[in-house]
Amino acid sequence: MYIPSTVILMKAKVQIYLEEEQDRQLRLLARARGVSKSQLIRESIDRYLKDLLPPDQDPSLGIIGLAGKVGRTDLSERHDEHLACFARARDE
Repeated sequence: MYIPSTVILMKAKVQIYLEEEQDRQLRLLARARGVSKSQLIRESIDRYLKDLLPPDQDPSLGIIGLAGKVGRTDLSERHDEHLACFARARDE
């Protein structure tokens, strides 16, 4: 018995109104890239939303400088353990 391995992603249905020129350019770009207009719109929204988060508010940047000048030589091998200790010390 063959069972296809497809992933179904839930998507919200949204209706928007485009200017005629926006629709024309979107249609041409979609055709050139071989994707749907919907895919281009989703990609554009992803880029827009990503750019809204200022780089200084990116949560992943909180680990930069967390260890300070520790002089440890095993940071690359034991980084998770060290970061957890440094974070606990910072929060105390």
